[in-house]
Amino acid sequence: MLSRTASDLYWMSRYLERAENLARMLDVSYSLSLMPQDGREGLDEMAMPLLITGTLDDYLARHGKLHADRLLHFFALDATNPASIYSCLGAARAGAHAVRGRITADMWENINSTWLEIRGIAEQGIGRYGMSRFCEWLKERSHLFRGATYGTIMRNDAFRFIRLGTFIERADNTLRLLDARYEMLGDEADAVSDSSARGYYQWSALLRALSSFEAYTEIYRDAPSARNVAEMLLLRADVPRSLRACTEEIDQTLASFPGTNGYPAQRLAAELDARLRYTGINEILEEGLHEWLNESIPLVAQLGNEIHSSYLEAL
Repeated sequence: MLSRTASDLYWMSRYLERAENLARMLDVSYSLSLMPQDGREGLDEMAMPLLITGTLDDYLARHGKLHADRLLHFFALDATNPASIYSCLGAARAGAHAVRGRITADMWENINSTWLEIRGIAEQGIGRYGMSRFCEWLKERSHLFRGATYGTIMRNDAFRFIRLGTFIERADNTLRLLDARYEMLGDEADAVSDSSARGYYQWSALLRALSSFEAYTEIYRDAPSARNVAEMLLLRADVPRSLRACTEEIDQTLASFPGTNGYPAQRLAAELDARLRYTGINEILEEGLHEWLNESIPLVAQLGNEIHSSYLEAL
């Protein structure tokens, strides 16, 4: 497969996953912003997506101060914001068009119709369409695309690069969401009881954003706490959006590629997977959850760079 084709497939899936992750992030922040807030350092709940994505300075330069309606538009439908859901879907659609011959008709029809629909939503405006309804629509479209992909495409290199893009993006998102929520809670983050209503709703919102609330209630009997949530989202291979599940999938996918060009990426993926496989939650908490997460986020970024150097650059 040509490196350009592989790159288009990889980034198509990354942008689709990023759009879904942004919708999940916005949905939980919007829901929590409707509750009484005592935001840390003057930043309320609606600033969380800006902090997580590193777009706070860009937003402030354009709009001057935080405003709920402008922030929702900035993240959801602003065509001039390269980090918006609208821009991500546009980039994903462009990538899909470039590799139209390597994906199935079902995949193309899904991503193309999603792009056409969001253009209609942009004309209507997020206020009239409804924020929660918009986020649910986007998650549904993302699920449909993954279902079409898994159910119709051959298990060849195209499928592998699509999977790589999805899980690299998902691993990064899980780490950033967990770190941001932990930092937002401050001293309350380490509470192990359900006495803090704010802590309970914050952790529950994070779990729901990652579609992991039902899994948490099945695994643990206690109210959500930093220890249990971190253990599940970092180390449980049976939780689809956990870091361990993502690195395991990336490791297996990279190992399936022939040749020696990908050895650096394969080695780093195996190291990351082994790091999680043989690490307990007590070790992470002894180091400090925030510190451990801040070490892991660059490692995932480095793995993405290694994949790019090994497979996606023209030789």
